[in-house]
Order: sequence, then structure tokens, then C-alpha cells
Amino acid sequence: MKTFALSQGGRKKGRPDVAGFFDPRTFSIQYIVSDPATGRCAIIDPVLDYDEKSGATATHQADKLLAYIESEGLVLDWILDTHPHADHFSAAHYLHDKTGAPTAIGQQITQVQALWKKIYHWPDLKDDGSQWDRLFGEGDTFRLGEMDCHVMHSPGHTLASITYVVGDAAFVHDTLFQPDFGTARADFPGGSAYQLWHSIQAILALPDETRLFTGHDYMPGDREPAWESSVREQRETNKHRLGESSEAEYVELRHRRDKALPMPKLILHALQVNIRGGRLPPPESNGKRYLKLPLDALEGAAWE
Repeated sequence: MKTFALSQGGRKKGRPDVAGFFDPRTFSIQYIVSDPATGRCAIIDPVLDYDEKSGATATHQADKLLAYIESEGLVLDWILDTHPHADHFSAAHYLHDKTGAPTAIGQQITQVQALWKKIYHWPDLKDDGSQWDRLFGEGDTFRLGEMDCHVMHSPGHTLASITYVVGDAAFVHDTLFQPDFGTARADFPGGSAYQLWHSIQAILALPDETRLFTGHDYMPGDREPAWESSVREQRETNKHRLGESSEAEYVELRHRRDKALPMPKLILHALQVNIRGGRLPPPESNGKRYLKLPLDALEGAAWE
């Protein structure tokens, strides 16, 4: 199974190198995006390993990123999350502790924190986003070496989903999947199929040759994992007919599809870590950490 691929920018101005690392346990892709001219880089959507059967945690996936950065002689400037993930733990806090690089996420994370602190009954949780070093909003910009980067607010899958556009590469998280799989679900707390449609249209308004890098791949037909496409490819070949369907048609499709999907198996595990910037719960008096799983908090149980 392919678990790594490098999409090279060809040392052309405005074209970063993008290294993708596929995690077979969670079907997630972690990224290292770098400016070929300066070697400055950012990590996007890092995974902290978690085994729900044993409760074990590890840093195998995140350590692969650090090893790659060292082997390629890169310099880490940012640790970026596109949204609070529902299917894996974020390794942002671990990587920050290891490297000192600042962490960032979308500024609407505060709304997600306010929503989930009620679900977890955490009245003392800080819901001001202070668990990250920077909160990005629509239109915010930053630099990666000599490359211009900007942020698009892309709600729908979650309230806080954002897209990072680094040169000609856009990291579209769970808004779009590969064309043969379609688009993201919108039925999580705070999700909206209407918002998702408009977020997708904004991404498809980027230049046709923009490279799009998605957050997961579920390998339909047992093909090899893949995570790169283009705006033109998504518009013309995405199975959800993004280039020709109307908002109403898409919303109907999304609602129908989402009703048939079970909740991700790690959503209640992951959100309590990820709304705290990837921090595990603090140890209790016996030195052990414990997750808190509210019963009957979400719909979508698959009984058969």
C-alpha cells in the first residue's frame, strides 16, 4: 500500500513541494508543505496514534514527519490544523512541544469548543481558542519562506473548517475527497450541507490547475490511496456532479447520503482531545489519563 508521495513544485515560483503521508489506521493524510527556495515548511493535519481497543497512544505517525523534515534539511515554521478532527487525534501539541513551532487553526474553533464543552459537560473548558498560538480567519495571510499563503473559511463539514492555500496548492481537508469518492459529510454537530456547498464552490473558483490535497482517502474499489487532484478535475469528474448540479440538488444528495452513514468510531474520543489543541486529558491522582465518553450524546447509531 502506498503511504507516501511527493508532489514536487518543480522549483517554480509559487509552487511548493508537498509530501503526503497516508495513515492506514485512520485513512488520514498528513502533509509537509515546503518552499523549495528556502526550505521553510509547515506541517498540516498531523496524526497522534490512538488504538481505541487498548487505549494506547503513540507518536509513530508524527515522528515520521519529524524524521522527514530532518532528512530533507527543512525548517519547520508552522503546525497547522484544518479543523477539529472527528476521526483521529491531532498531534499538534506533541509536535509543538518537540519543535517549538507555533500551532494554528481556524478562529471559529471557539464556536466548536462552546458546542462540545456542553456535550462533554466541561463548564470550565476555555472556549477562547487559547490552546493554539494563532487563530486564522477568512482572508488572513502568512508567509512560508518566499511563498504567499492565504486562508479560506470553508465551513460545512465543521464550523471551523478552513482551507490553506500555499502557492498553487490548496489543502481542502474533508470538504472534498478524491473525485471517485465525492465530498464530505455535513451532519456533525455544527455541520451544514448548505454551507458545505458554498465552501466547495469557493474552492472550485480557484485557478483550474490548483493542486488540491484532501484530508482522507477511503480507496473505493480497493485502489491504492490517493490524495491529490486539481480544481478542473474535481469540477469535471467528481461523482457528486459539482460542476453541474444546483445547490438544492447537492444539499438533497448530501442529506440523503449522510442519513445512511454511522458516526465515526472515534468522534467522541477525538473531539475532547482536538478541541484542546491535541492535548490529552491531564493525568488524575493515579498518574493515568482518562477519556470521557458521554452516552446518548449523538444520533447515528448503527444497530444492524
